[in-house]
Amino acid sequence: MDGVFLTHAHIGHYTGLMHFGREAVGAKDIPVYAMPIMAAYLSNNGPWDQLLRLQNIQLMPLADGVPVELNGGLTVTPIQVPHRQEYSETVGFRIDGPNKSAVFIPDIDKWGDWSTDIRDVIREVDYALLDATFFADGELPGRDMSAIKHPFVAESMALFDELSDAERARVIFIHMNHTNPLLIDGSPAQSEVEKRGFRFAKEGLRLPL
Repeated sequence: MDGVFLTHAHIGHYTGLMHFGREAVGAKDIPVYAMPIMAAYLSNNGPWDQLLRLQNIQLMPLADGVPVELNGGLTVTPIQVPHRQEYSETVGFRIDGPNKSAVFIPDIDKWGDWSTDIRDVIREVDYALLDATFFADGELPGRDMSAIKHPFVAESMALFDELSDAERARVIFIHMNHTNPLLIDGSPAQSEVEKRGFRFAKEGLRLPL
């Protein structure tokens, strides 16, 4: 692996780093790009600090809005977004290749909480991979879903109704919770998303840049 870009410190978004440790592959100096609070969290908490002491990983600094140029004409720019920041800031990424561009936002509280209009972002890229953790309110019986902020797919589709057909086709819903009916092949949820001109990710999806 050539490197890793981290979005934030919620469990599912960084714990894969454990596989670089001596208990697993024993990697050497894998570049791990992280925002300042995220980097400090890894540096000051076990077992992650051991990855640094043993030089399994090498932390590479990120700053909001500052592009990182990689090989092959690829540029990755972190974009800070509002999300429950118990342990670190949260970012998405604008990814620009030689021919196409993408935005990757797997976690955000609500689109309206962000100072940027997500519809303008969609219009600027070829692919918009966006938070679809939950399809609709009430998906988690017995839990107050307002305490687990994410834009419901139903909300996103309503917000994106004004987009053109071509712009809607850029939207690819990602990051589905196991309760999300978008994970069920042939479900009414999948049909609704496709009928309205949007897409949803499946394992193995590749997008040329």
